[in-house]
Amino acid sequence: MVEIRYGKVSITGNFRENNEDNFFIDESRNYFLVADGMGGQCAGEKASQLAVELIPKRLDELIDFNSTPTGEVVQSIDKAVAHANGEIMALGELDPNCRSMGTTIVFVVQVGGELFIGGVGDSRVYLLREGKLHQLTTDHSLTQALVDAGTITPEEALTHRYKNVLYRYLGTKDGSAGTQAQQLAPQPQDRIILCSDGVTDGIPDEKLQELLSQYDDPQQAAEEIVKSAQEGGSKDNITCIVLHVS
Repeated sequence: MVEIRYGKVSITGNFRENNEDNFFIDESRNYFLVADGMGGQCAGEKASQLAVELIPKRLDELIDFNSTPTGEVVQSIDKAVAHANGEIMALGELDPNCRSMGTTIVFVVQVGGELFIGGVGDSRVYLLREGKLHQLTTDHSLTQALVDAGTITPEEALTHRYKNVLYRYLGTKDGSAGTQAQQLAPQPQDRIILCSDGVTDGIPDEKLQELLSQYDDPQQAAEEIVKSAQEGGSKDNITCIVLHVS
């Protein structure tokens, strides 16, 4: 298994009354999750909480983190996320206070020394390798769909009116359509961040790259990234997990 050090921060931020983000870190560092909930009252908080409770249980049931074959790992991750999606949808139907609730999810899962990375929604995972920042997940947002179609530019997407409108997230039928998990062979000195859109709304990629590069302590990096996003005008809850591969 690859040795991973981590830091984590989650704050309510300047404009919200409660924190609808949640995260989970496995004690054995086999997997890391960040979820960003949405919905009225405390429904978003409940949805993200369910995601980070239910997905780990299924991952532990379905995966041997030392030996499960690659193809089975991706299928197992998708099954775990689909299970959480179904439970979130069911509670939304049963409890009027949870109606229309949903959540994003992003993950890094380590199996046999390989990393599997993906998600649903617009929370993100980035890799900093050899001084260059790479976004490893794709936003399931209307603006990203417009960018992919060539209708708008990436620069226009930053301020587009549909910027925060998602077409896929947990809490809808499409939430079980797969996580687009990709396999990554980690290298020493790799730095990875899982974050809610509260981070990316407050700081551009260039600043994120700078902060990930600057600090050798992942906890300090996480704290500085969240602080910078807050000072940068993020209007959402702000959550990140920073991973350093030794």
